[in-house]
Amino acid sequence: MRKILHIDMDAFYASVEQRDDPSLRGRPVVVAWRGARSVVCAASYEARVFGVRSAMPAVRAERLCPDAVFVPPDFVRYKAASKQVREIFLAHTDLVQPLSLDEAYLDVTVPKIASPSATESARRIRAEIREATSLTASAGIAPNKFLAKIASDWNKPDGQFVVKPGQVEAFLTPLPVSKIPGVGKVMAKKLADIGVATVGDLRGFALEELQARFGSFGAGLYRRARGIDERPVEPDQPVQSISSEDTFEQDLPLYAFEDALRRLAGKAWDATRRTPRVGRTVVLKLKTSDFRILTRSHTPDLPPASLEEFTAIALALQERVQLPAQTRYRLAGVGLAGFRDPEEAPVQPPLFESA
Repeated sequence: MRKILHIDMDAFYASVEQRDDPSLRGRPVVVAWRGARSVVCAASYEARVFGVRSAMPAVRAERLCPDAVFVPPDFVRYKAASKQVREIFLAHTDLVQPLSLDEAYLDVTVPKIASPSATESARRIRAEIREATSLTASAGIAPNKFLAKIASDWNKPDGQFVVKPGQVEAFLTPLPVSKIPGVGKVMAKKLADIGVATVGDLRGFALEELQARFGSFGAGLYRRARGIDERPVEPDQPVQSISSEDTFEQDLPLYAFEDALRRLAGKAWDATRRTPRVGRTVVLKLKTSDFRILTRSHTPDLPPASLEEFTAIALALQERVQLPAQTRYRLAGVGLAGFRDPEEAPVQPPLFESA
């Protein structure tokens, strides 16, 4: 039985700003550039009371909370604080899987620092974070990653919550199905159509029925409804995808941002040169003016061998965007996915075989 922690820093970017500028403490802080094209990077708990959330358009955040203090993001400082937190994690276990600057999974089944329980390990880690950084963190403690992730939200901010093996069914039963990873608005609607609103409702469906309705995702729903998650904490996750994206100053029609796509492709390609792994799938990401996100991808027989080839595929993917011509787009991104180790990637055969 694993002992998994999910540690999540509380309103991380905003908390760093409030820590470093005492005049911001107790005030609604929004970490974002001002402007019609900006989105919220983070919001303090004082701002969240007004409904301000991460990834929200900054102009909407300003409408919801006119008294909010807007602070431009400073990722150098955020990364420095994250590094301090990561060092604390590694003092307790080598099995640390970062998810972002402000959250990570830890496997403390066999901790490096003796502890009577995973609950106590979480308490110590949170106390050390507070002492070292003057920031707070929340923790979920559970037998697996899925449950720990949910539990870390339970007593936010500056709290922790434990789900013991014998409590899993009781804990999950009343939760909305949206708590299951991958269940967004569209899937939640499909589940509501068959009478599923909670995880307990979902548990009433047999594996075969869920697979028949939702394919392989149905099997995942069946497992999560029962609290089953066998994924280990993976400290050294290999690169899976690399991308670059940008929000335009004004909404543009589909074929009006070729120069931007070429520039984004160049940034993404440069980033791929820093990993020994080989990416195969070219991905085009777009966000419409009404915030609908769509992606198009193509996996050639051989991985793109040059920036020119990579860019050409990305541009060609525009042809597969089947939205009305009058659609306008606020964001575009270009990326490479499906990375493999070099020995697993297909190789271009020589044009001429030696006799």
